[in-house]
Amino acid sequence: MLTIKLARKGKKGLPIYRLIISEKGRDTYGDSLEILGSYNPHDKKLEVNADRVRYWISVGAQMTGVINNLLIQNKIIEGKKQRVSAPSKRIRVKAAKEVADAKKKALEAKKAEAEAKTKAAEEATKATEAPIVETPAETKE
Repeated sequence: MLTIKLARKGKKGLPIYRLIISEKGRDTYGDSLEILGSYNPHDKKLEVNADRVRYWISVGAQMTGVINNLLIQNKIIEGKKQRVSAPSKRIRVKAAKEVADAKKKALEAKKAEAEAKTKAAEEATKATEAPIVETPAETKE
């Protein structure tokens, strides 16, 4: 399967990446079918031959997640961005806590709404009941 992926070039500590098309399992330092462009992560500058990228995608080439997000960000292709890396444990715990808090608030709101309905129903039944009027007992003289 053909994939569009990044191949690292440049100096130590100052990488520059090439966008290449090659077989999925092949080493990025080896030969590639075609060089489609380059990406400088320091300047966030992407230089790419958009026509060739679209051609390879139409032929059935896949993209890595990073390439997909870069091409979408630079409006070369359309679609949704992919999650490339998993969030850290701290972020996952924070998100889980927020979800739990939201569920708790929704449950409390639901209970309060149910209580309000029962109170309203009780008041409605009290209002419809006929008041009991006691008459004083007649006394004999």
